[in-house]
Amino acid sequence: MRDPHYIEIPGSGTHELPPLLVHGAAQQVPDLEGVLAEAGDMLGEGEAGEAVMEQRRMDLALELAEQYRRLAAHWFWGDGVLEWIRQCEITFEREGALRRLLHPDLWPHASRAAFVTLLHEKGVPASGAVELEKAVGLRLTFRQPPPIDCCSSQFLFYLNSPVADSAFRAWSRMVPRETALFPPERFHFEVLELN
Repeated sequence: MRDPHYIEIPGSGTHELPPLLVHGAAQQVPDLEGVLAEAGDMLGEGEAGEAVMEQRRMDLALELAEQYRRLAAHWFWGDGVLEWIRQCEITFEREGALRRLLHPDLWPHASRAAFVTLLHEKGVPASGAVELEKAVGLRLTFRQPPPIDCCSSQFLFYLNSPVADSAFRAWSRMVPRETALFPPERFHFEVLELN
């Protein structure tokens, strides 16, 4: 018996989707001077010696840089996923058996968020512990990866995850009714990480 959440696709063949291309975040190395200034502002004046305060400042700067690298990795994955969804929509429009699946005036239909669910169900291995919903949410929030000096320490430590999660939830609920999902066994695609 078929899961009622999956949309029925005519035929029994597998459909080839475009490859998911993800650009690495290697080029997003933050400027350590800016991070050190932010770390210094966070620490303020302390009673410890100069060498201890300098070490704390450096440790905090390295942690901020790591937080930023994670944010950039998520953003690049989200950018790749949104571009892949756009390419999939073009593919669906070109194939007669798939054309009707995305049209909101026909029921049941699939939403753009169903492509993210398809990635999960196909077991797409996001590198470096990237969470796909957070990645898409960060890409929806920022058109370009924000430079580190635009990110406060509070954003890097506490706020980027809730902001990304909220953006993804709002985007995935843009369709007023519950939509159908794509049966994962009916689709094939490659995931290519570009560095």
